[in-house]
Amino acid sequence: MKFYRRLTPIKAMSFDLDDTLYSNKPVMQAIEKQMIAYFDGVVTRLQLHSAPVRVLDQHFWLPFRQQAVLQQPNLAHDVVKVRLHTYYLGFGALGLTDDTAQQQAQAALDYFIELRSDFSVSEQSKNLLAELSENYPLVAISNGNVDTKALGIAQYFSHIYHAGWQADGVLLKQKPATDMFKLVCQQLAIKPQQLLHVGDCGRADIQGALQAGCQTAWFPCYGVGKPVSVLPHIEFETLNKLKQL
Repeated sequence: MKFYRRLTPIKAMSFDLDDTLYSNKPVMQAIEKQMIAYFDGVVTRLQLHSAPVRVLDQHFWLPFRQQAVLQQPNLAHDVVKVRLHTYYLGFGALGLTDDTAQQQAQAALDYFIELRSDFSVSEQSKNLLAELSENYPLVAISNGNVDTKALGIAQYFSHIYHAGWQADGVLLKQKPATDMFKLVCQQLAIKPQQLLHVGDCGRADIQGALQAGCQTAWFPCYGVGKPVSVLPHIEFETLNKLKQL
């Protein structure tokens, strides 16, 4: 474990999910293959073989995602809604009627969500969360949409936050925006410096938490997140190192 800044007493810990508590890259790679097969079935079923692009992979969908965000910039903060609108625009470009494009977009999103949380979190991560939760309130702060209940880790968290539009219509912006960090501190009734945020991304997690006034623990184990541009409080190589704090 490397110390870059002096740690002060903490009263709660927050965790990023993807590529912090588990490796998310192989999960998404597997989902991409399954979605391509799914869309191939849609092409066949709807007789879209005359479409100029027959492989509906991420390269096909990317321009429609960019178009969706241009039309509604705040969609960039909600991975579910932006995916739905991306599918809708793409199906429309393939010649489907508006109603059919909406139906197919929703069906594709439902299938993606079904796949999204169909993997296992290691017992090591679960045991760590169980042990830490006996000493601190734990909170999950994610830019993504993984289902913590399906993963069997929801019970360790007192609060779980996903960026995007909430049930009350409030938009929580993705990290590094400070929305979720501030909400955590407000709901736990603690000062920002009393929260230690653990995450893999130098920008979303470390920069975001520091901007909110929180303490930070950088865990770049999986080599996916962006490098740090500002020093975290600590850096560590294995999650179990958190037990030493």
